[in-house]
Amino acid sequence: MIRFLLPAMFAFLFILESLFVELLPAELFNSDRILAPHFLMVGILFLTAYLSPKHGIMYGFIFGLLFDVVYTEIIGIYLFMFPFIAYLFTYMIRVLQTNVLIVSLLSLIGVALLETGVYQMMHLIKITDLDFNAYVKIRLVPTLILNLAFIVIAAYPFKRQFENAADRLRND
Repeated sequence: MIRFLLPAMFAFLFILESLFVELLPAELFNSDRILAPHFLMVGILFLTAYLSPKHGIMYGFIFGLLFDVVYTEIIGIYLFMFPFIAYLFTYMIRVLQTNVLIVSLLSLIGVALLETGVYQMMHLIKITDLDFNAYVKIRLVPTLILNLAFIVIAAYPFKRQFENAADRLRND
């Protein structure tokens, strides 16, 4: 069951991100802000905390490659960033506890690292010419607010789902 449920859930999160961008554009709010949903990254970080770091890094690699192929013109940015952040998250979780509040806060920090890392790479290879202060105002802060709202909604269901999956893996 876990072999089909987890990939299906992450495929749903992958599709949900693009549906969110299509169905709820920022222009709907008469704003020049850019809202970037990172629901998949949040799911990968919760998977890393509550199931296993190995699964989190593996799903980060697979869905990072898929994300690059589907959404970006440069293969490798998300392919590197998803598993790298999951790896860093593993060590942060070892130092701190796996309380849902701590995991939620660290997931938000992971989203901030992802956004900032992707911005830095895009700025380095001259795909964007936005300066850092404008980037923080236009993209980073609205993205963090959006993903915080998602974390508040999804934290307990993710925790429960991944703990149940961990129990099923231990019992098999």
